[in-house]
Amino acid sequence: MDFLTLAGAFGGGLIGAYMGALPAFIMTGLFALVGGLLQAAGVTGDIALLGVAFNSFIGPHTAFVGGVAAAAYAGRKKELASGADILSSLNGLGSPDVLLVGGLFGLAGGVIKALLAMIPVFGAITDLPGTTVFILALVCRFGFGNSGLLGSYPNGGHEWFSGGKGFGCNVMLGLGLGLAISTMAAYFFTTGNDVALGMWPFVCFGFSAVTLIFTQTGFATPATHHISLIGAYASVVGVTAWGPTAGVLFGTLFAVIASLVGDFVGKSFNTNVDSHIDPPATTIWILACVVHLIAMGLGAAPGAIIIG
Repeated sequence: MDFLTLAGAFGGGLIGAYMGALPAFIMTGLFALVGGLLQAAGVTGDIALLGVAFNSFIGPHTAFVGGVAAAAYAGRKKELASGADILSSLNGLGSPDVLLVGGLFGLAGGVIKALLAMIPVFGAITDLPGTTVFILALVCRFGFGNSGLLGSYPNGGHEWFSGGKGFGCNVMLGLGLGLAISTMAAYFFTTGNDVALGMWPFVCFGFSAVTLIFTQTGFATPATHHISLIGAYASVVGVTAWGPTAGVLFGTLFAVIASLVGDFVGKSFNTNVDSHIDPPATTIWILACVVHLIAMGLGAAPGAIIIG
């Protein structure tokens, strides 16, 4: 990494801190959605917008990480009601040190992502921004928090996953998104639109990330970018390896799995806590590894679509 790249990562972390982690991530989704759609439509050169989405300026490993870290630090200082708050714009606190922490964690995110990319196997098969978000979330939890890895439960009763209607809703969420995403991947495959098929995971990720604007404004809209991205990865692999019908089933299966894994991560690591460990990012890096390893075994490795 050169000096300018490091400087950009620091700036990206500051952006996430002053905007707030979730607003910054919504902007990531906007760049990914627009860039992916333009590239899928064959507009030459617009892959650059995807580069913006997943690099220093507004990438999750810099901007979102910066917002998460700044919130955890502000919570520890009692300047924020909860260090797990990823919605608030921290510029409103009027504390330069809070913004500085965001910048420093953005810088760390840029360095860690670059180092992960150098690992011969791991760097090639998973989602590097998502992995970086997870690693630095752990640093925040132990560096700024007091709730421990699994949260504070003085009277016991840790819930590891949603049961009853909550479980049913998670299954239906994954099923609906998985079917919608996978059938579109099958359509691109059967019509021979390889460019659109390759861009489809970026578009799905961007779509779900942008819908978080409704979460930000107070509606009960869930985070679904882990479901969309993993479902799209799997559907691209599936239609390429086995054809449309099996590919739709494969993509839908992984979308449901992603929904359930995300719920497990959220219940296990992000309940009754004082910092944010992101369930979607954690789910993405784990399941991206699984899907890519399956693809490699099938000879249909989706290397071009792994976000890095």
